[in-house]
Amino acid sequence: QICVVFSEELKCWCRAVIKSIMYCTDHYQVECFLVDYAKCVFVKSKDIRVAREAFMQIPYRAKKCRLYRTKPVTLRIDFCEDTAKIVPAKRWDSAATQYFQNLLK
Repeated sequence: QICVVFSEELKCWCRAVIKSIMYCTDHYQVECFLVDYAKCVFVKSKDIRVAREAFMQIPYRAKKCRLYRTKPVTLRIDFCEDTAKIVPAKRWDSAATQYFQNLLK
């Protein structure tokens, strides 16, 4: 269910999906996925409201997605032959992840 939360970081009201709730010393903290900004934030429970129907009619600016059939690659350097080539990898390395995030920005 989509609700509306106030993001301190963005200083505005945003549409969100609640992911989890945890109790702190004097209030509840709620982890939310902001559907228009594609990011997770923590908000206090007092900063959550029921979304009005007109607010829900606006199309989302971001969507969760997966990269279907995208496989990780890595650069293999052969110092003996003085060559470098891109080869399949078992997992994403930090350089590939950073490069992909820069492409998305």
